[in-house]
Order: sequence, then C-alpha cells, then structure tokens
Amino acid sequence: MIRGARIPGLDRRQFLQSTVGAVLGSASCPLLAHAKLPMANLDRMSAEQARNLAMERQVGLRLLIPNGSQGNVQPVVSAFEEMTGITIETIITAVDDINTKLMLDHMAASNSYDLALPATFGIPELAEAGVLKDLSELVRRYEPKELRETSLYAIGDSYDGRIYGYQTDGDAYLMFYNKPWLDDADNQRRYADRFGYALGIPETWQELDQQMAFFHEPDKGQFGGALFRTASYVVWEWWIRFHAKGYWPFNDDMSPMIDGEAGVTALEELVTASQSLYPKAPTAGLFENWQAYARGDIYCNIGWGGTQKHLNGPTSRLRGKLAFSNPPGGIVDGEKLVTPYFNWGWDYVVTKQSLEPEIAYLFALFASSPEQSTRSVSDPEGYFDPHRAEHYEDDRIIEAYTEPFLAAHRSCMRSAIPDLYLNGQGEYFGALSEGIMAVLKGRVDAEQALRQASKQWTLTTHRLGRQRQQAQWRTLMTKYPTNIANRLKPRRTAG
Repeated sequence: MIRGARIPGLDRRQFLQSTVGAVLGSASCPLLAHAKLPMANLDRMSAEQARNLAMERQVGLRLLIPNGSQGNVQPVVSAFEEMTGITIETIITAVDDINTKLMLDHMAASNSYDLALPATFGIPELAEAGVLKDLSELVRRYEPKELRETSLYAIGDSYDGRIYGYQTDGDAYLMFYNKPWLDDADNQRRYADRFGYALGIPETWQELDQQMAFFHEPDKGQFGGALFRTASYVVWEWWIRFHAKGYWPFNDDMSPMIDGEAGVTALEELVTASQSLYPKAPTAGLFENWQAYARGDIYCNIGWGGTQKHLNGPTSRLRGKLAFSNPPGGIVDGEKLVTPYFNWGWDYVVTKQSLEPEIAYLFALFASSPEQSTRSVSDPEGYFDPHRAEHYEDDRIIEAYTEPFLAAHRSCMRSAIPDLYLNGQGEYFGALSEGIMAVLKGRVDAEQALRQASKQWTLTTHRLGRQRQQAQWRTLMTKYPTNIANRLKPRRTAG
C-alpha cells in the first residue's frame, strides 16, 4: 500500500533539479542512488534523493509525534513536502504515550506509522522488540561524516552497536533560580549570618536543600522549590543525587548498587527536601510545574529548555529574572563531583513495518540537518531544544531561550551522563519510582524501599538475560563522560 500524495508538476521538478545541481556543481546532474550526501545544504540533498526514489509514484508517509511538538515538526514537514511532493501525515499523541503506542502498533501488525518521535530512553526496548528499523546501513550510505561532529549529544541514537535514530531534542536537566531573591541584600545578609558564607548558586545538593529551606515561608506565600514529585519524574532527581555521591547504579556484573548507603542517603535527603516545595508539587505534572513557577513566588525549579521557553514567554513573571546552572553535585573524596544528566529527548526513528523505509529515513535525515533542525528548535512554543553547535548561534534560538540559559545548557549538554539506555529501562525505573513514591507517602523507609527495588532490578536482569544485559551495561558505562566515570565506584575493571 502506498499512502496517498500528490504528484508534483514538471516545473517544480525542473526547479528542484536545477537547485540541487547547482549545489553539486552541475545543473543537469541528479543525485545518484545511494550517494553519500554532502554536509552543505544537507536538507536539499536529502529531499532530492527522496524525490528520486519516489519517482512518479504517489508516496505518503505517516509520522507519530508527541503533543506539543507540532510547532517544531510542521514547518519541517511542509518544507519536505514542498521539495519532494511526498506527503507526510502527522499523528499526535500524548507525551507519555508515544513509546507505548509504537509497541502496541507493532504487536498488532497494524502498520500505522512510517516514522515516529519516541522518547530517547525508550529506544533500547523498542529496538529489542523489533519495532524499529536498524538504520546503520542507510547511515553508511547517506549520512555525511561531519553531521555528528557538531552534535552535542548523540549517545541515545544507537543501541547494541546499531543506529536507530536521530536525536532532535536537547533535554539535559538544568536548574532555574529566582535571581531577585538571590541578589536581594537582606536575603544575602540573613543567609550569611545564619550559615557563615555568601548566598549564591548552590554547588551541592546539600547546599540547594539548605537554600530551599531558607526561602520556604508558606505563611508569606513564598516557597523553596518546585521540584517534581510525581511518579513519572521524581526518579530523575534521585538519579542525579545518587550519581553525585560517586557510585554506579550497577557494578560490572549487573548487581544493583542502588540500595547501599549512597542510595539510601540520597533518597532520605530527597524526602527531607520535599518539605520545602510548593503545596501542589506532589501532583503537578509538566505544564502545571511551568505555570506554578512562572508566578514568581518560588525560589528554584528543575527542568529543560521547554521550561525556559515558557518562563521566557509573555505570561511569565520571571522573564529576565532567572539564573541557571547545572544540577548541583556532591563531594566525593574531598572534591566536587557534578553529574549533569540527559533524561528525555525525542529521536526520529523509522518503523520496521514501514513500506517506504528508505524514503522515511531520508526524511529523518532531512529533519536532522543543520538547516531544518535549526528551524525546528527555533519555534518559541515547541518542545525541541538545542542539540547541535549551530543552534546556539542562531538569533531566533537566542531570542527564544536567552544567552545566559544557552550558555548553561550548552555546558550541560557537553558533559551529561546518559539515561539508563538498556532494554527494560521502563521496568528498572518503574521499580525505583515505586519505591521512592512509597517513601514519600510514608509507607516504608528508604532502606526498605531501595532493597525491594534492588530485588526487582535483579529479577528484571535475569528475565531479560543476565549475560546480554551485562554486555549492554558495560557498553553504556563507556558512554559516560570520562571525567565522571573515572570517579564513580566501584572502579571499572578492564575488559
């Protein structure tokens, strides 16, 4: 089945061929099949190759996207359609449902999608289930070698030595601070009197927790923080707190490390910090979090570039009043350890069931080109955040985010630890999240919760195949920034 599309007219075809030919140096020479594409004008090159493959057929693709990303995706889709005559239908689904929809569609053999934008952390599980097409061969055929050289984060694109996608969103976690509160002379004096040193951007989680407690005065309508406390999101904060204490979550043989002293202390500190959050934090999702913090009565928040787009918008009382930094770190062996974290992001992938996988791949390459990805990220309302070096120089992107934010974001992207890119990520994090929530609700203590989560992790590893999981974990360990990996315990063993 070929999904309906229009056939472009002769004049448009002649125009496109002459445009691409001019770039290649020959106005009459179309691209050769399977030619390695040049970096210059990569979007035009990808579009012309897709057009050549479609020939005069009526070709249409279907793209599954998360709700809220329409402003990022639609301009790119329109440009591709204009250049190729190939239509792309976008299907919108809830942010938290997209990976599940892909899995269910594959199981039902419905063939509903050619392309999708799943959350990056779900790629290993989708790949293991056979949902995604291995793009490695197409990458070798078409992708310019320079494309990944200016990508700040591409770790999540590959799994088990194969490439499955193109990162299109730079979701590194950052901290946001109410700068007028930090700069206030009275706050500065009171803080120094109480703690013996100056008030400033906190360098450790302990210092952040102390500052949130300092600013938390509910009787005055003033709150210390807006950190997430829902089951879906709270695990990410614990993950950073734990790594900042200097430990791997597994040792080399995949035995869990999360229920040791470092993990228990990290969870106990997270629970204590929860006392300094605004009242609706236990139930607030992503958009509620943004709206609450934008009121200006909360000291700090944690989030992504999408958070900043909202806070830099016309309805925010904090516009132009924020300071930014990496998430806090910890003190390990007497020295500070900071572990920035890439914990979400969206990836362009091609489904294994697509009837037009090569054309679908070429659209993904088109959308990931410097030209089109810059257009995509510059949308002031969309989710997609900078992830290529070129993005940080674009005036539209600077206006949407501000230069101070982009400086902090770029630093975080360059040094971020990866998410748990393993098959079963949802099970591992689900068990951990369940334990954290049980502690927050007072049902068990931190030690009991993490001991149970650790047991669940061990069962998941055995169910999925211990030897295979070990191999994947050891590969993932090599993808941590070297300066961080070398300081985590237990030290990595050779081989």
